[in-house]
Amino acid sequence: MSNSIAELEDAPFIFAIGTNTTESHPVIALRIKKAVRKGATLVVADPRRIDLVRHAARYLPIKVGSDLALLNAMSHVIVAEKLWRKDFVDERAEGFEAYCEHVRELTPEWAAPICGIDAGTIREVARAYATAERAAICYTLGITEHACGVHNVEALGNLALLTGNLGRRSSGVNPFRGQNNVQGAGDMGCMPESLPGYMKVANADERALVSQAWGLPLSAEPGMKKPEVVDAVLDGRVHAMWVCGDNTVISDTDMEKTAAAFRRLDFLVVQDIFLTETARFAHVVLPAAASFAETEGTYTNSDRHVQRVRKAVEPPGQAWPDWKIFDEAAKRMGHDWGYSGPADIWAEAASIAPTLRGISYQRLEREHLAWPCTDATHPGTTFMHEGRFKRGRGLFMNVPFQPIADGTDQEFPLVLTTGRRLSTYHTGTQTRRARHFDRMQAHEEIEVNPTDAAELKLADGALATIASRRGQVTARVKITERSPRGTVFMSFHFPDETRTNLLSSTALDPLTLTPEFKACAVKITPAAP
Repeated sequence: MSNSIAELEDAPFIFAIGTNTTESHPVIALRIKKAVRKGATLVVADPRRIDLVRHAARYLPIKVGSDLALLNAMSHVIVAEKLWRKDFVDERAEGFEAYCEHVRELTPEWAAPICGIDAGTIREVARAYATAERAAICYTLGITEHACGVHNVEALGNLALLTGNLGRRSSGVNPFRGQNNVQGAGDMGCMPESLPGYMKVANADERALVSQAWGLPLSAEPGMKKPEVVDAVLDGRVHAMWVCGDNTVISDTDMEKTAAAFRRLDFLVVQDIFLTETARFAHVVLPAAASFAETEGTYTNSDRHVQRVRKAVEPPGQAWPDWKIFDEAAKRMGHDWGYSGPADIWAEAASIAPTLRGISYQRLEREHLAWPCTDATHPGTTFMHEGRFKRGRGLFMNVPFQPIADGTDQEFPLVLTTGRRLSTYHTGTQTRRARHFDRMQAHEEIEVNPTDAAELKLADGALATIASRRGQVTARVKITERSPRGTVFMSFHFPDETRTNLLSSTALDPLTLTPEFKACAVKITPAAP
């Protein structure tokens, strides 16, 4: 996030796209609702009539996978009507002329049939965003889990750059992270091309800095992303894997391919607090990992705020926190990292990463700090990009529209989009074990529009078979106006009975290799009695 969660309360204009905030990030949703009560204009763009729509001044029920058409058309309006912030663009951006040429023909009239929003509405929303005193963009996986996910994010960045909504309070481009401490994992270097603090393995100077701190040479080659690892297992280049805190065979797309890879491994270790579906493939299960309530350390929030967490209860039996399991394994492989606890690990990361250098456990005891925080006197950075961008000037990106990869046809006439529900979480590894959980959501449901349900002869609450080009599953039907005609919705929280990701598209974003979870063609038929 370029800005902080707290700032959303004071944003005069909020554009929420591809985010079911009330169900996936309910605490952040409270900030957005508070902003509306203070007079903010909220615009929601989402294929489903999500709960946040109730608080919106304008709802854009866009077709699944049409985000780029909408965003490019909004940029066209801002350019054509000279609504961009000239001083900001002149001083802090580059590539503007080429970008103007790129969006010249991408009119609202062009976008309307693609995204299902009339041209007049697109113009009104573009004008409102461009002329707001400050405007915040909020998004989540509804933007990124597409084969054009990177382009979607770049298009949002273009809008903010055009209107000067970067480097100012209560504005910016703000992704809400999908799981707890995903931000913190990235900060520590848990991405194949990154070192701690988002330094790059391909950068010789940054690589040398980390190499010196760790006392060993580092390769200039990035690691593999998860889909690449699965392919490498299947073609014999990877023989062993250690999975920690990830139920991969349920959360990943193309489940049969992932399962085949796990079956082929010579050695699989799974480290988790429960015997997950992934753990059932393991040669060794380390069930000793302590839970979140039984560990010390830090979490880093979506908005880059580092938070100290403290052990609430002692771990049961011989359970160890994850860091200690890794540390002990390293010792038995002949490498003593010298850690006595999470504080040592944080201190090392802060000594390496310039963005974290000013954050210490001592400061976290009394201060609310967000990175970048470059030294012990730095107050932390609530919102980024004030005055300048890290690369110097912001770069406009000319991103073309591309349709969903797994498109509909006569055999598969509907689009399935997946997501989360308020009462469940991710693959259900923890929430499905909660007492009385089934009172809130007892089973998976296929959310279908009433008109589609009538045409397909589907009854509310009845079982139906939903099939894609990769497989089929059975679930109960929920007839609801939340789903527009032609679009159905499911979560992936009930893998025991409904393996939703068996249906998902195998298309990947070419840069991040993020699967296109949000769009695939399906057909639905009543289940045989």
